[in-house]
Amino acid sequence: MTQGDPTADGSERPEADEPPQSRPAGSAVASTYDRIAAHFSKTREYAWPEVESFLDGRSGGVGLDVGCGNGRHSDSLNERTERVVGVDVSGELLREARARARDRGYASGVSFVAGDAAALPVGDDRVALAVYVAALHHLRPRQRRVASLSELARVLEPGGRALVSAWSTAHERFDADADAETGFDTAVDWTLPGGETVPRFYHIYAPREFDADLVASDLRVIDSEVSSGNCYAVVASE
Repeated sequence: MTQGDPTADGSERPEADEPPQSRPAGSAVASTYDRIAAHFSKTREYAWPEVESFLDGRSGGVGLDVGCGNGRHSDSLNERTERVVGVDVSGELLREARARARDRGYASGVSFVAGDAAALPVGDDRVALAVYVAALHHLRPRQRRVASLSELARVLEPGGRALVSAWSTAHERFDADADAETGFDTAVDWTLPGGETVPRFYHIYAPREFDADLVASDLRVIDSEVSSGNCYAVVASE
């Protein structure tokens, strides 16, 4: 890899309308989000308050947005790091993210690349700040979720920090025991204009299970909490 490029293969940043060169693992998730990308992106305008709070006062060289979607959190990372890599399994969401970055004038500072959260296309020890929010719960089975958390540990530089989140049994939409040891798998429909519904796989985490998966990975947990029905953790590499 080249010294200045945090991607694992040292490749150049893709052009705004360049399709992914290969389909990463997780094709079911990719197909789902390819179908809903344009509508989904319109409903994802602003960064989550928890992300803004995590980033407040932090800065660094490379920022990483795992499961970047339309790039709303890549935008926030771009304000605090020298360059950003946004990774998503959905080619259509990456297209939305590139268009958003271009329209908002920060495309030169962000590389949006196709990739799987369980096999990040980023070199070891390269990332100062990362966000991995609202994506972990789409992976299955558990071993792959834990593997993705260990991948996050691999790419974090010494002293780097990341914010991880997932939907929780404490969320108001679920009639579930928030104190349970384990969560459950479910489908959450996305409704497109015109009424078509597209099911999306979710693993709904019990907070104790979320903490257990973090401990089972190569990450070190600095802080963990439940906020707005989501599990959140600030983590670092071991």
